[in-house]
Amino acid sequence: MVLKIFFPTCCNTADSGLLIGRWIPGQDSAVVLAVIHYPFIPGQVKKYLSETQNQSQVDLAVLGSWSLPKDGQEGMDSFLKDLSTIFPNSRWLQLSREIGKRGFACQVVHNRITPPDPAQGGTDKKDQIIFIHYDQRKVMLSQLHPIHEESPGEESSELRAVFHTVAQSGPLFLLDRYDEGPLKLTHWQSEGREASIVVELSKQASVPLCIVLTWLVSLWQCGIRILNIWPVQFISSKMSTCVQTAYRTNHFQTVFSTKKATSHMEFMRKANIFVSFLVDMSLGLLLVSWLYRENHISQLANTLVPVADHVAKELQELLEWLMGAPAGLKMNRALDQVLGRFFLYHIHLWISYIRLMSPFIEMILWYVGLSACLGLTFALSVLSDIVALLTFHIYCFYVYGARLYCLKVYGLSSLWRLFCGKKWNVLRQRVDSCSYDLDQLFIGTLLFTILLFLLPTTALYYLVFTLAVCSSAPS
Repeated sequence: MVLKIFFPTCCNTADSGLLIGRWIPGQDSAVVLAVIHYPFIPGQVKKYLSETQNQSQVDLAVLGSWSLPKDGQEGMDSFLKDLSTIFPNSRWLQLSREIGKRGFACQVVHNRITPPDPAQGGTDKKDQIIFIHYDQRKVMLSQLHPIHEESPGEESSELRAVFHTVAQSGPLFLLDRYDEGPLKLTHWQSEGREASIVVELSKQASVPLCIVLTWLVSLWQCGIRILNIWPVQFISSKMSTCVQTAYRTNHFQTVFSTKKATSHMEFMRKANIFVSFLVDMSLGLLLVSWLYRENHISQLANTLVPVADHVAKELQELLEWLMGAPAGLKMNRALDQVLGRFFLYHIHLWISYIRLMSPFIEMILWYVGLSACLGLTFALSVLSDIVALLTFHIYCFYVYGARLYCLKVYGLSSLWRLFCGKKWNVLRQRVDSCSYDLDQLFIGTLLFTILLFLLPTTALYYLVFTLAVCSSAPS
């Protein structure tokens, strides 16, 4: 017969005493839940088990003895073995361990006072024992494998019964080593219940705190409803800071909600959001401490203006190259000069704007650095918006080039339909046949030729500034 013993890791160093647990019905398995330390009075042990069994509705029993001999405890093994006559069971487990060794000695003694039950393997044959360690705290808090109402012919699995036994034995874990009573136990909360005074006070204080924070978040939501107005909504949808603010508001509402989680999945979702929020805040505070130490903000402000000048200089050289003969290509000189001077004027305006803002850049960075107190992701969102604003002129170049290119491609496609004797029907949203007179064909041919010869110049500007925007866009 193979006997499985589920033993909690928290009892590996427990003092010698009695093993408290349960025999799994219909299975050759025993679940050890706690160890009652020596000295004890057997009558008090029976009374305590009876009271705990009424509270937990679990068939608790003394499974056997646990021996971890220390100085002055010689003969403890034989004394604990004799207790099998006081706590009669068909099988009596004897578990022992020596200090400094990792191995366990396991033995099953069949009690002759109570006749062995063949259905549970109570035979005279030598038992083969499988010793299984389990983390009692994780099993207790996992809420896995709950046993519901089962049909008469259905048998519950062994692992499910073990999880259910540990989960239902909460009253057994209320007694710790700080209680002044005749019995001392070792279990996952024997060093002091996790619901300690500090934790209980924190729980009591968290309720009004969550109410206040939820009220503040609701006020904040009322304040940001102005972002739903059309012009503001369009601008805020393009800014990473506004998007991150919306995400952070939803996270605040979820974490600080006074409503209890209805399921384990919802509880884990709240816990994950709370932990990620704490990590984000910690990294943000580290960034703040670095920024405001050793005058790093002044160094960043002094570096920003030269970098902007360098970018403007590179753009000017790029435009001068495009206004010549880029890569030996023959461009339309008139259009090339108009586009080049138009973009150079934008660069001139941008440099003037940077020069005008240079005295206030350090102060702006000083206040922007405080946004890292809301989390590292919030600070990165602000940084993304700053980079977007600093490269806004490059984006304008891309928009101008893209618009010109799209207009010319659209014009060429419309004129091409003219040569084919067709036109686009706006009402029916389809291409219909159409007859044109000689003047219309002449004007169409003239416009098609002009757009076709101007297309390479526009396409080159569009391609160059598309690559520029892709290289300068923040990730």
